[in-house]
Amino acid sequence: MLVILPPSETKSDGGRGAPLDLDTLAFPELNPIRKRIAEALVELASDLDASRVALDLGRTQLAEIDRNADLWLSPTRPAIDRYTGVLYDALEHRSLTRAGKVKASERLAIGSALFGVVRATDPIPAYRLSGGSKLPGMPTLASLWRPDLSDSLDAVDDFVVDLRSGVYHQLGPVRDAVTATVMTESADGSRKVVSHFNKHYKGLMARELVRTRRNVRDVNALAAVLSDAGQRVEIARADQIVVITD
Repeated sequence: MLVILPPSETKSDGGRGAPLDLDTLAFPELNPIRKRIAEALVELASDLDASRVALDLGRTQLAEIDRNADLWLSPTRPAIDRYTGVLYDALEHRSLTRAGKVKASERLAIGSALFGVVRATDPIPAYRLSGGSKLPGMPTLASLWRPDLSDSLDAVDDFVVDLRSGVYHQLGPVRDAVTATVMTESADGSRKVVSHFNKHYKGLMARELVRTRRNVRDVNALAAVLSDAGQRVEIARADQIVVITD
């Protein structure tokens, strides 16, 4: 099973790993695109105003531009520790047992506007680039990544659970992957899609999929794992589950 998580805007600082080396990342066939985008980010960082516009940054976020300027020089750390925020708080990777962390390294991947997709243990630096960003003089990120990213993910010989948000999903849709929608149900039975806590519940899903000893190979097994963990799950289609909250 491969679970693809969305990235986060917020990222931890520092690290103990050597500077970015694209050859250390999973899916090496994506390296030409990664290099092109990385070099464009570094060049963009020399123009503060252009960076603020392209990356949608406020005046208090100039440190994000410094991160991009040092992309090839700054230390790295495993991707699962680099990304922070609501989803990663719910996943609680650091609290997993040693066996759980091994499973996380085998089962988790993270979508990225800069790297396309990385494995949980891939060493990456801090950076700023969102899936909807438009770099000056370049095509959209979706145009840059498709179809290469989809081809790489389609080639994964495993059951894929795609928890990426819409903009990152569009960078490289995965054929036959199962997606998840989080919905809240009111007392009258009406439902609506959860927005604010969506990432929290997907983090909880990822945690259970890392911890389970089951060999999850289809949507029924996926629903069973989440149901056993106390989540209310419905199978909407062969390629979609719905997680229902109060």
